[in-house]
Amino acid sequence: MTPQPNPQVGAAVKAADRAHVFHSWSAQELIDPLAVAGAEGSYFWDYEGKRYLDFTSGLVFTNIGYQHPKVVAAIQEQAATLSTFAPAFAVEARSEAARLIAERTPGDLDKIFFTNGGAEAVENATRMAKLHTGRPKVLSAYRSYHGATSAAINLTGDPRRWPNDSGAAGVVHFWAPFLYRSPFHSESERQESERALQHLEDTIVFEGPGTIAALILETIPGTAGIMTPPPGYLAGVRALCDRYGIVFILDEVMAGFGRTGKWFAADHYGVTPDLMTFAKGVNSGYVPLGGVAISGAIAETFARRPYPGGLTYSGHPLACAAAVATINVMEEEGIVDQAALIGSTVIGPGLRELASRHPSIGEVRGTGVFWALELVKNRETREPLVPYNAAGADNAAMAAFGAAAKAGGLWPFINMNRTHVVPPCNITEGEAKEGLAVLDEALGVADEYVV
Repeated sequence: MTPQPNPQVGAAVKAADRAHVFHSWSAQELIDPLAVAGAEGSYFWDYEGKRYLDFTSGLVFTNIGYQHPKVVAAIQEQAATLSTFAPAFAVEARSEAARLIAERTPGDLDKIFFTNGGAEAVENATRMAKLHTGRPKVLSAYRSYHGATSAAINLTGDPRRWPNDSGAAGVVHFWAPFLYRSPFHSESERQESERALQHLEDTIVFEGPGTIAALILETIPGTAGIMTPPPGYLAGVRALCDRYGIVFILDEVMAGFGRTGKWFAADHYGVTPDLMTFAKGVNSGYVPLGGVAISGAIAETFARRPYPGGLTYSGHPLACAAAVATINVMEEEGIVDQAALIGSTVIGPGLRELASRHPSIGEVRGTGVFWALELVKNRETREPLVPYNAAGADNAAMAAFGAAAKAGGLWPFINMNRTHVVPPCNITEGEAKEGLAVLDEALGVADEYVV
C-alpha cells in the first residue's frame, strides 16, 4: 500500500485527539501523538506520507504485522456470522481458539480462561492461585511489568507501580537474575543463577512458605529489559515452588506466540508452570484478547466449586476468530521459525556488530525478535546513558537518540536507558537490515553522550 498524503485530514484527527482523548502514562499537555493514517506489514505511515519501519510491533503485539489479509478476512467473516455472544455459551470461534492455544502450551495447560488483555489475565491467574492454595501472598520480581489493573500494577516491579501502589498486603518483591547489573555481585551466569535462587528461597522462608500462594515471573522480562534468564534459573524456581507448594505463574503476555522463536519462551527452558498468562501476540492485537492457560490440578479445584471471576467479553467471538486465524497463519507461513531465523542470522549478529563500533552500547541481549540494547555513558562503569526513570532534561540523551531514529524512518521502542528491537515476527531480512542501518545512524547520536 502506497501512503497518500492528506495533511488536512491529519490535522483534523490530531485536533480531535488533543481535544478529547486522554492518553495513558502521559502528562496530557506535554505529549504530541503522531496521527497515523495507515499500516501494512512492518510499516505504518502518517498523513504527510512519511513511512516508519515499526521496531516496536505496536506495543510488542503485532507479531504477524499490520493488516494481514487472512486475519482481516476472518474478523470480517465472524462479524457477518456472529459478531458477539455472551461468554456462558459454547461458540465455535471461542472453542477453536482455546483448542489451538492449548495444543501449543507446555505440559497440561489445557484449560483456557479468556480475558480482554494481559493485565486481566494476571489478575485472574493470581486469584486462581490464591483460591487454589488458600494462601494470601504473591511473589514477583523487581524489573518486571505485569499490567495496570489493581493487582497487576502492585505486582509490577518498575516505576509505573509507584503512583499506583496501594501498599497492598500480600505482594512481595524479590530480585531476579540480571548478570549485567547483578544485585548479587556475580561474575558468571552460573553464580548469578545460584545466588538468585538462594535469595529467592531466603525470601520464601522469611515470608513464610505457608503464606505464599504464587510466584509470578515474566519468562523473559519484556519492558523491563529483555533479560534472558541464566541456565538453570527457571528450573530452579520450578523446584522451589514444588518444594513449598507454591503456584508457579509464567507471564508470557509479551514473550509468547513466536516472539522468542518458540511458541512460548518457556519452551526454551523446558519448564512448565501451573498457570500461564498470554495476550498481545495471540491474535497480533487485531482485537483485544488475553487469557490464562490452566493446569489440570488447578482446573480440578474449580470442577465443582464455582470460580468467582468473569468478564462480559470473555472469549469475544471477533477476538477469538482473529486468534484462530493468527495461529493458523503462523503455522502456514512458518512465522515462529522465521522469528528464530531472523534473530539468529540477522538481528542478533547485526546488533553485536553495532556494539563493536558504538561505545554507547553496553550490552546486547535477546533471542528471536525480542532484543534490547543497554545504552551506557561509560562501558567500564556501566553507568546508564540516562538515570533510572529519567524525565525532562535528564532524559536528553535518549530523547535525541529517539528523534534521530524517527527522522531516519524507524520507530524505536525506548524505555529508560534501553532501546528494544521488537519488530513483527515475520519481518523480512531486508526490512531488518534497513532498521539496523537506521539504528546505526541514531546510535551515532547516542555516542555523543558517552564519557
